[in-house]
Amino acid sequence: MSVNLGLEQIRIVMCQTTHPGNIGAAARAMKTMGLHQLVLVQPKYFPDPQATAMASGADDVLAKARVVDSLAEALQGCTWAVAMTVRARDLSHEQILIKELTARLPEEVNQGQVAIVFGTEMSGLTNAECDLCHVLCSIPTEPEFGSLNVAAAIQIVCYEARMALMVQDHPSKAQAPLAPHEEVEYFYRHLEQAMLHTRFLDPNNPGRLTTRLRRLFSRARLEHEEVNILRGMLNAMVPEEKTMGSERSTLINNKK
Repeated sequence: MSVNLGLEQIRIVMCQTTHPGNIGAAARAMKTMGLHQLVLVQPKYFPDPQATAMASGADDVLAKARVVDSLAEALQGCTWAVAMTVRARDLSHEQILIKELTARLPEEVNQGQVAIVFGTEMSGLTNAECDLCHVLCSIPTEPEFGSLNVAAAIQIVCYEARMALMVQDHPSKAQAPLAPHEEVEYFYRHLEQAMLHTRFLDPNNPGRLTTRLRRLFSRARLEHEEVNILRGMLNAMVPEEKTMGSERSTLINNKK
């Protein structure tokens, strides 16, 4: 059984990793399963000799790892982003288990780049980081002891991804190109500024309106042309030059 092309479409994103050994162990886990895209968001120590030692031969994965300043930058070009989290989140995106994640992978890698995002060792991902992703995913663990080392979690995800993509009988559906992460984020900013301009969104009492809208559009999986239609509609109602930069943004300030 040969491996279906698709593993090269998956990037592993590690956010604010504090222990360099975990980065090296993650690189080793990735290489053993045929994944090579590693993106590090503000790692505390990297490059680092401990990362190299723990990589145990996966030095090429470390050498090609990209270091970026934000999760938004790490997700650029992705059409599907999955936040790995052990905690249920109130009023958040769709929550799935790892088996459902891997069941969706064959179709998702046919449509574009997939990012699987892991948080810091102590506290995982923030709510704001989860908001940038399409779905939340967890690995079922013992309820009384659910803490899983981040490198171990990456090993499980990489193994499941490899197994999912080794199956050859996944028919690919004809579908228009999905909008990449940065294109959707620009639409969110445009939408928020239009809502501020029309006073539909009160900057002094924003509530969770922007979070609810992100949740709605994440479920829709916006295509490139759909984003263009939505932004054209916003421009028709409130021309962009009247909104962008003219109102106080709550998109970041509203995150916790």
